Amino acid sequence: MRERNQTIVSEFLLLGLPIKLEHQHLFYVLFLAMYLTTVLGNLLIIVLIRLDPHLHTPMYAFLSNLSFSDLCFSSVTIPKMLRNMQSQVPAIPYAGCLTQMYFYLFFADLESFLLVAMAYDRYVAICFPLHYTSIMSPKLCVGLMVVCWVLTTFHAMLHTLLVARLTFCKNNVIPHFFCDISALLKLACSDTRVNELVIFIMGGLVIVVPFTLIILSYTHIVSSILKVPSARSIRKVFSTCGSHLSVVSLFYGTIIGLYLCPSANNSTVKETVMAMMYTVVTPMLNPFIYSLRNRDMKGALGRIICKDKIHSCLFW
Repeated sequence: MRERNQTIVSEFLLLGLPIKLEHQHLFYVLFLAMYLTTVLGNLLIIVLIRLDPHLHTPMYAFLSNLSFSDLCFSSVTIPKMLRNMQSQVPAIPYAGCLTQMYFYLFFADLESFLLVAMAYDRYVAICFPLHYTSIMSPKLCVGLMVVCWVLTTFHAMLHTLLVARLTFCKNNVIPHFFCDISALLKLACSDTRVNELVIFIMGGLVIVVPFTLIILSYTHIVSSILKVPSARSIRKVFSTCGSHLSVVSLFYGTIIGLYLCPSANNSTVKETVMAMMYTVVTPMLNPFIYSLRNRDMKGALGRIICKDKIHSCLFW
């Protein structure tokens, strides 16, 4: 009863990025450009996959969902961060903070599961090309996407409800640019052991297991290619796998380092920079890595541009 009678925080103050005042405008322009690149790149992918019938395949269905997830993931944190960079009092209401945390967890988890589905799709396509159509049936693809959305909803809601039961007292300053779950736990004046235990257990299931499955998929892909060596195919696969794995490693590596293997010497600046890697950089890189370097996507873009040119000539 004593905990419940304490003063309840109605809003939090986000300190934002550790940037000197004279550099604020420069970084504001930089992050705005990165956000616009993320939005335009992922929207382009979604539109191309939607309009071009050649891209109505399992791989591009997963990619379309990944682009939507990246678009929403970056939109959960970056617009608020940009607004706070121009504000004298970067406050966020208590309910708004929990809402931001929920959607941040939701789209981060969704991206994690979609990366696994995409890795499995590539594994089947390269290792079992003759059975690809029968294995990656529309029913299986829809089932995989439904599982991704259901699991992420459950996981994000679980953490949000566990944080909502905590009591926050006088300190309401979050040394971060968004309502990060670990930063909120540090501010709580009630027992957070259950939250920390759930983060460790569920984090292993949502982060470590998918990362392991992705590595195993690409290991089988590489070993399968090396059994029938061809200079062109080896170069193509290593180029694709290398770029995919670099983004996967960046995404999972920073999350595992922050939430599952926290270090006592992790400074606020270091944690903020690591968070920037997977909330800002990864969603911006994914369109380039997964699609804009892809021959099918380039072909779809060319067909749509040609179709628009023909249409404009006919009605000129």
